Amino acid sequence: MSSSAATTGHPTVREVMRPPVTTVERDAHVAAAAYLMKKSHDNALVVVTDGATRTPVTLICDSDITQAVADGRNLEDARINQLRLPPMVLLTPDTPVSEAAERMLAVGVVYAPVVAEGALVGLADLAGLCRGLLVERGSGGPAGEGA
Repeated sequence: MSSSAATTGHPTVREVMRPPVTTVERDAHVAAAAYLMKKSHDNALVVVTDGATRTPVTLICDSDITQAVADGRNLEDARINQLRLPPMVLLTPDTPVSEAAERMLAVGVVYAPVVAEGALVGLADLAGLCRGLLVERGSGGPAGEGA
């Protein structure tokens, strides 16, 4: 357990987030996002204002690309900013896992960017948050596994 969990007794997003993630600019083609997901072996990308500031504006995940295909969009022509993407929940590394899960569930998102001092530092997902909650509860995970 990290020092933040040791002092509060509750895990934080810092302990369950993924390291900095692949990003894509909001004006990029949807096909570019699909390519980046495949190349990075991830199913979600943080959409940023531009490559310089990397300020998160939304997320795109594999289900958003699937929806675009189902809607008959040409992924080579459609831009990310033309898609109807879900609301974004921004978290900080010190956000308690339980609060992060509640906020994400309240708006129906599976992923949330983690930002510290305005900089993107990672990505949290509901599966990681659930693992953190299981550790907090003391079970350590399914079938007695450690986290």
